[in-house]
Amino acid sequence: MFEGDFLRVLNIDLEHNTFSVRERPDLKPYLGGVGIATKLMLENAAWDEDPLSPTQPIIFAIGPLSGIFPLATKVAAVFRSPLTGEWGESYAGMRAALSLRFAGYDAVVIKGRAPKPTYLRIDREGVFFRDARGLWGLDTEETGRLLREWEPGRGHRSTWRIGPAGENGVAFAGVNVDTFRHFGRLGLGAVFGSKNLKAIVVDGTKSYPIQDPKAYNAAYEKIYTEAVKTPRMAKYHQIGTAENILRLNRSGSLPTLNLQASRFTAAEAVSGETFGAQSLTRILSCTGCPVGCIHVGIYRRPHPEGYGYISTTLAYDYEPIYALGPLLGLDTVDKVYALLDTVEATGLDVISTGVVLAWATEALTQGLITESETLLPLQFGDETGYIRAAEYLAAPPNEFYRELGRGLAQATARYGGTDFALTLGGHEMAGYHTGYAFLLGHSVGARHSHLCNAGYSFDQKHGAAFEDAALVEYLIEEEEWRNVLNSLVICLFARGIYTPEATATALGAVGVAVTPEDLKRVGREIFRLKWEVKRRLGFSLENLRVPRRYFETPSGSGPLDPERYQQLLALYRQRLSEKLGMAL
Repeated sequence: MFEGDFLRVLNIDLEHNTFSVRERPDLKPYLGGVGIATKLMLENAAWDEDPLSPTQPIIFAIGPLSGIFPLATKVAAVFRSPLTGEWGESYAGMRAALSLRFAGYDAVVIKGRAPKPTYLRIDREGVFFRDARGLWGLDTEETGRLLREWEPGRGHRSTWRIGPAGENGVAFAGVNVDTFRHFGRLGLGAVFGSKNLKAIVVDGTKSYPIQDPKAYNAAYEKIYTEAVKTPRMAKYHQIGTAENILRLNRSGSLPTLNLQASRFTAAEAVSGETFGAQSLTRILSCTGCPVGCIHVGIYRRPHPEGYGYISTTLAYDYEPIYALGPLLGLDTVDKVYALLDTVEATGLDVISTGVVLAWATEALTQGLITESETLLPLQFGDETGYIRAAEYLAAPPNEFYRELGRGLAQATARYGGTDFALTLGGHEMAGYHTGYAFLLGHSVGARHSHLCNAGYSFDQKHGAAFEDAALVEYLIEEEEWRNVLNSLVICLFARGIYTPEATATALGAVGVAVTPEDLKRVGREIFRLKWEVKRRLGFSLENLRVPRRYFETPSGSGPLDPERYQQLLALYRQRLSEKLGMAL
């Protein structure tokens, strides 16, 4: 909804180095973000083609509040996931949303495969197709450094790039955004690589006219005040999400040693508090966020040739620490940083990397695989083997690492070990062994993520004392509302501030007249459209399988019963089918 009452969609054809811009007022009922991206996916997906086929689209979208309201800082990405084969959805912040807003586009659709390695410059004039052969093979840091030199920004510039993992088609490769954020999870980096697309630089120099400054200022000030002058978001700025290490460890909800345990004896040594005390150097915000939740630390180690020290800045959060710390038995800040440095440089998704390496460690112990396949010993607590294994994941030297790079669902089909493979819906698990709501919510969420419906939050509030119907209703209603927030592409950390009433007021201030009830209806319709895509891509709730490990290791809510889980899944399937009006 840029400079007028319409939506502008930028269509890019990599094969022919062409682009066009269309005004799409018909997309307005879906708000923006994941709503319009879902509609565009339905229009553009190649249903019978492989996820890495050139015909498959990549879709980026922002919303009507992006760049002009606090915490409306994300860009939504939608694609067919090479990891699960179905719905792919990811989000990134930093300068991404603001740059796209001021370049003048509400959505971008990319199709085709470039004939040679290419990067794109997107600005108010359109698209420039640049030769990326000099960048191919470089890591994310060096790629970003060169692009900042080659494409100086006149306004709000954002750089999205892949590393070797994406170039080599690793199914859980991500896209690095402005160094400290990512389109992570579900393999967007591999889709970039399959298209010979190394990077995108977005440069925004337009302006955004506010039609009713008085209404806008009042709505803005209310949300800003809630964000910075109340305790609502203090956690994210102070210790950050890494605060969860100790909290989850205390409750017995922290997946440890490939979930052979749910408490980590060295949790204090890798807690958010310890990371802060030992390494924190600055706290950053995404552009347009007044809070600041990006905790950046210094990883300092001796120079390999003995000449002083090398220092690298890395952003740490709960999920990277969980996946590369307790899950692998790494028990110091420097050990976690050493592995994180490799994961970031190669462009791997941090959660999936930790989970697949944890499985490989246990599979090696059980004799399902051998060192002739892993090429080195993998042991819980030994970061040196994991660093080399991460390098092998990003650039596979043999068939084992090629299989592992397709994700655990694929690797276990060949090597076995499904009982202790930490996947849910084909996606490697996030770090919350809290109870039934997390387990079910992660499995059934549209992108099989804890962020689809925050089941862990229900577990932490109710523990084992809940009614099945209440749990199911919570997961459905929460996912419906998150579809609204993700269509406005608001940071989910601000979900307590952007209530239905506050969200409707903010939209009204920029000329989008809706009620809270209207928004809830939109959320459900987007949910229905996502499931239409998922069904066309072959997914069914009937096919869900949960590894036995989740029921062997007690959760924060106590031991979990597979029969109770199946009852909850059946009830969820029935209730969601009724609400969406389709068989699931």
